[in-house]
Amino acid sequence: MAYTNIRFEVEDGVAVVTIDRPTALNALNSATLKELASAVDKIAKDKKIRAAVLTGGGAKAFVAGADISEMVNFNPLKATAFATLGQGVLSAIENCPKPIIAAVNGFALGGGTEIAMACDFIYAAANAKFGQPEIKLGIIPGFGGTQRLPRLVGKAMAKELVVTGDMIDANEALRIGLVNKVLPLEELLNAAKATAKKIAGYSQCAVQAALDCINKGPDVDLPDALYLERQAFAILCSTKDQKEGMKAFLAKRPPQFKDR
Repeated sequence: MAYTNIRFEVEDGVAVVTIDRPTALNALNSATLKELASAVDKIAKDKKIRAAVLTGGGAKAFVAGADISEMVNFNPLKATAFATLGQGVLSAIENCPKPIIAAVNGFALGGGTEIAMACDFIYAAANAKFGQPEIKLGIIPGFGGTQRLPRLVGKAMAKELVVTGDMIDANEALRIGLVNKVLPLEELLNAAKATAKKIAGYSQCAVQAALDCINKGPDVDLPDALYLERQAFAILCSTKDQKEGMKAFLAKRPPQFKDR
């Protein structure tokens, strides 16, 4: 698929996906969402890609939100289709077997906060701003904001952010647990890529199992979640990577993982 709204690059096993609509502050329209869906599918299926970073083009915005110019004349049928598309893409990001790190380099409002939350974790530039301002437009988040936000920051904080539409800065996002790290803008992308490359060097069998357990565990009760973990742990002990990792540790040498 040829991309017009995003850029897709791969270096040392790490894909960097850049949402690049400078005239719209990288806002998400249907065409951009479809391109993102294609990029995530490629990340999931390409064995040469072991981790990914998602960021925005320019220094002002990660994703300023969904594209209001497309949404302004929505009826309920079109709104349902748009929300279904957006939720599907974000679910694909969330459930991708390869880790995807959000590198938030500016405004992440509405759909911007939602797409960042769908990633495995978030690094933010010091100038980043987060918020769910949909209430100011007479609507609510439609790409999962009412569901992922309370899972990350708690129900009370999520309710406050959603029903006030207030914007918070990167340090407040760090304080409430929305982001993992705040960095100077000029260091952001390199820091996210460095973390992705570190993860890319580990056994992908183990990385995928860890992500799967963490994603699925909160949706079941603790005994069932522990069963998921126990089964994954046991299956990994049948892999050549587990044998290599432990033998390398005992021999005090770097492991050579083969993802099998």
